[in-house]
Amino acid sequence: MRDDVLVEAEALAGMLRSERPPVVLDVRWSLGGGDGRELHASGHVPGAVYVDMDTELAGPASAGGGRHPLPSIEQLESAARRWGIRGDSVVVAYDDVGNTSAARAWWLLRWGGLERVSLLDGGLRAWWDAGFELEAGTVEPSPGDVVLTPGHMPTLDADAAARLAREGVLLDARAAERYRGEREPIDPVAGHIPGALSAPVDANLAPDGRFAGDGALRRRYRSLGVDGAITVGVYCGSGVAAAHHVAALAVAGFEAALYPGSWSQWCGDPSRPIALGREPG
Repeated sequence: MRDDVLVEAEALAGMLRSERPPVVLDVRWSLGGGDGRELHASGHVPGAVYVDMDTELAGPASAGGGRHPLPSIEQLESAARRWGIRGDSVVVAYDDVGNTSAARAWWLLRWGGLERVSLLDGGLRAWWDAGFELEAGTVEPSPGDVVLTPGHMPTLDADAAARLAREGVLLDARAAERYRGEREPIDPVAGHIPGALSAPVDANLAPDGRFAGDGALRRRYRSLGVDGAITVGVYCGSGVAAAHHVAALAVAGFEAALYPGSWSQWCGDPSRPIALGREPG
């Protein structure tokens, strides 16, 4: 399953030298830190196209939809064509934060029906550590012709997430203090969905920024009640970092549904209950 989700830097370098190189997406972005356009221009994996989180990987923010609602399939298809993706393209996405941003592009393209999408394990750091050079400037690829259709990855709405928190496993990917309601620097209300389990996404990573080993990931998820027989859902603040859990769960051999609206949508509805503290509630 790992090879279905991740590609190593050495393998990507070989792919880039082939007659049909992959489309490489630079998804550098950080919460509250703006986009990574300048970082991309200063140095990126050769040929990588910059992808903007807020305008290309999300629809317009709203209280009812959350901070990063899913883009329309038309918006996503148009962006994917701008990135140069064709129907038979192989796509590799990366960032510089352990793929916690790039996983959004990975998930969205798979949700849109593109099957051969991977994450560069370890992101830009792994590329650099392997001794490969960066390319400066901007990249404007020839337009692609990919056709996308929605619904190829499972999703949850707020009601389904609430049920899953009671009847299955719902994982909260945010930092533990945000889950507990001790600190909320972004959304207007602190806390978590009642019944959800705290599972900070950073624990999916080894110290070098690569995904943890398959066995370590399986042990982590099993300790959270994931066993392959029970339905699993994931959420975060706005549906970005939660996609990393979907990828990590896939590496471990499990399937999970993403709640795209996540906490920013949940807490925007005053009728939704809020839990505080260490316990699921």
